[in-house]
Amino acid sequence: QVQLVESGGGLVQSGGSLRLSCAASRTRLSFVDMGWYRQAPGKQRELVARITESGSTNYADSVKGRFTISRDNANNTVYLQMNSLKPEDTAVYYCNRDSKYYQWNWGQGTQVTVSS
Repeated sequence: QVQLVESGGGLVQSGGSLRLSCAASRTRLSFVDMGWYRQAPGKQRELVARITESGSTNYADSVKGRFTISRDNANNTVYLQMNSLKPEDTAVYYCNRDSKYYQWNWGQGTQVTVSS
């Protein structure tokens, strides 16, 4: 069973930066399209960034120009570089396949809290 482990979250002031990491066991992340998702309290989980198997990227309008998704295939890791953080970015961040049809079990996520 694939296990996803997100890390790198924390408490940061508005305007600050964080880099999130997503590691997986029992699978190769380089073979699938991957996404970073977030869920704020009382809201539905939303996709904020995606990277295809070939390396193409797309972003939600709310994070475009501030977040960068990337992958390190050698280390089987997907990253989310988050700059110019805003209080509205506060959420639990998760990684998973970017697929409408099949996703792995969700990991624990990593909490990002941005103070104003």
